[in-house]
Amino acid sequence: MTRDDLAAMDAADALSDMRALFDLPDGVIYLDGNSLGPLPAAAPARIASVVSQEWGTGLIRSWNDHGWIDLAARVGDKIARLVGAAQGSVMVADSTSVNIFKLLSAALRMRPERRVILSEAGNFPTDLYIAEGLADLLGRGHTLRTVAPDDILGAIGPDVAVVMLTQVNYHTGHLLDMAEITKAAHHAGALVIWDLAHSAGALPVELGALDVDLAVGCGYKFLNGGPGAPAFLYVAPRLQAEMRYPITGWLGHAAPFAFEPGYRPAHGVVRAVVGTPPVISLSALEVGVDIALCADLGLVRRKSLHMGEVFTNLVAQAGLDVALVTPMAARGSQISLSHPQAYAVMQVLIERGVIGDFRAPDVLRFGMTPLYTRYVDLWDAVWVLADVLASGVWREERFSVRRAVT
Repeated sequence: MTRDDLAAMDAADALSDMRALFDLPDGVIYLDGNSLGPLPAAAPARIASVVSQEWGTGLIRSWNDHGWIDLAARVGDKIARLVGAAQGSVMVADSTSVNIFKLLSAALRMRPERRVILSEAGNFPTDLYIAEGLADLLGRGHTLRTVAPDDILGAIGPDVAVVMLTQVNYHTGHLLDMAEITKAAHHAGALVIWDLAHSAGALPVELGALDVDLAVGCGYKFLNGGPGAPAFLYVAPRLQAEMRYPITGWLGHAAPFAFEPGYRPAHGVVRAVVGTPPVISLSALEVGVDIALCADLGLVRRKSLHMGEVFTNLVAQAGLDVALVTPMAARGSQISLSHPQAYAVMQVLIERGVIGDFRAPDVLRFGMTPLYTRYVDLWDAVWVLADVLASGVWREERFSVRRAVT
């Protein structure tokens, strides 16, 4: 496989025009969109308009005149189209962690006779931390049980209240079988919460068709909403009337502007809202979501899988002294490689314009984002990696100094 071969693939790529919708810096190969998506080209103008016109000129009138009050629901309905959910079942609100807390608390309340929260041992830490903290807060004997991916189905027993999993593992890129696990959980009488942080916008998700109960997702990865973009949550329509959330904020009230002294929950997923929506960041997120809606997710997924194969083949072709961590038969939109000095190696790569990221203890993580990643980028990235490993420049002490964000 040559660089010319990959350039030919780019020329024939049906998604190639999408790259122009992003503001990508010159001289950079960006393979970290699974951690933070790049800036959509239309976002600065949209944010400027919200700040200078809607806020600056419209002032408080913009809650009505520019639809600020409905923005979270409007963007939620757009995200619903990306994750196979019904309109009125997705709401943009808070952070992923806060949404897990809200949904997990409500789910445990719906299974009062059960005490186990089941998750994967390698799940993203915040999901596990939230579960541990909530179990301690409730003080009713709930426990978090974690198992290996292959042991999940066998661990769903009659004591399990909630199965809480991330569809694509952040560390390995392993894609869990949402259909099989959801069906098994329901057969055992448990509810399921899926974390879509590494799948929403990256691959087809069918929450409605698979009868998923609850889900959360991230706005700043494949949805390109910007750093700290608000997250989203999903509640199946059949469960919305039953949900009792641990935080009952004013915008989750049935009539927030009646300012009643007592709480009455709003109808539907709106009752999951706590406080005032972050209008500026929500507006930026809407730009990213609109871009995702322009692409056929089937094409996105096919290109993502092909890029992963090309990348791993190039690594093998270059004879690199790294180990493949990602299971190729079931994976999301990333490739993880292990190296004993992965942190230092990644710092050299970043200095040379190839931006991936490091995940402890020894993983080099590379995101494949078909909307803007080119096949020639994969070639260039692998051969920069080959040069870095062969030269041993990563041994320089400065590359081993850990920074606050890795």
